[in-house]
Amino acid sequence: MYRDLPPLTWLRAFEVSARLLSFTAAGQELHLTQAAVSKHVKSLELRLQHQLFHRHPRSLELTKWGEAYLPKVQDALERLASGTREVFGHPQGDLLTIRCAVSFAVNWLSPRLPQFVAGHPAIRLRILSSVWADPFDAAAFDLDIQYGTGTFADAKSHRLTREVITPLCTPDLALRLRRPDDLAAHCLLHVQGYQEGWGTWLAAARAGGVDPGQGIQTDTSLTSYALACEGVGVALGRRSLEAPYRRDGRLVAPFDLDVPIGEGFFLLEPLTTNPKSEVTAFVEWLVRQAALEDRAGK
Repeated sequence: MYRDLPPLTWLRAFEVSARLLSFTAAGQELHLTQAAVSKHVKSLELRLQHQLFHRHPRSLELTKWGEAYLPKVQDALERLASGTREVFGHPQGDLLTIRCAVSFAVNWLSPRLPQFVAGHPAIRLRILSSVWADPFDAAAFDLDIQYGTGTFADAKSHRLTREVITPLCTPDLALRLRRPDDLAAHCLLHVQGYQEGWGTWLAAARAGGVDPGQGIQTDTSLTSYALACEGVGVALGRRSLEAPYRRDGRLVAPFDLDVPIGEGFFLLEPLTTNPKSEVTAFVEWLVRQAALEDRAGK
């Protein structure tokens, strides 16, 4: 299928030379010598058995064969570039890459991110979701958003949320829960990786008759909330993540007991004295936005 396809280096040399009508200028764009570009084009002409340029002392002129071939080559190169971007994205160096806990990315960051995008249209973002709190890898990510207590090695951290926990369930199930001890008869939905969970809330509620470990274990809050919405059990809501479900009434709080905890989401950035301007812009925006939300109790 590709037997008649010339080498890509020859095609690039031809396309740039035809666009600039100069081997010298093409060499500057391709970071090659003028002689190397001329040689690539000559090799292409020999392969095609047609002359693509009329060579004048100080300029180039496309032949009729060159004029006919140029748009075909440009279309092919653009399709190749487009396909590469579609599958692999843009080079990482051109992007502000942020790794983020998946539940926070979906329920907190996504509704607010359009504000940053509108204010910084030149900054191109890559958001990578994570489930487990692996150590921050500054070589792979510009920034990281993790859940924890604020102790993170080899990173500067900014607290984004101050969490409050409370049980959440469907309105129908809430009608059957009159006191915290009634939870003993229902499935508790847990999220692995949280240090403060059902045990913390049940102790504050003095619900000694409820086994804090019974129920279903999940690895993300998204799964826990989804199961609660289906009536499978009772999730433990966290203030930063629960808003979409409480706002539309899918989940309600059966008890009037909100328990503050020490954990929260933190923004991590590398320990560097000269961060990229894109990093600084995003850090300043996110920290400011989180502070406003904290003061509003969201």
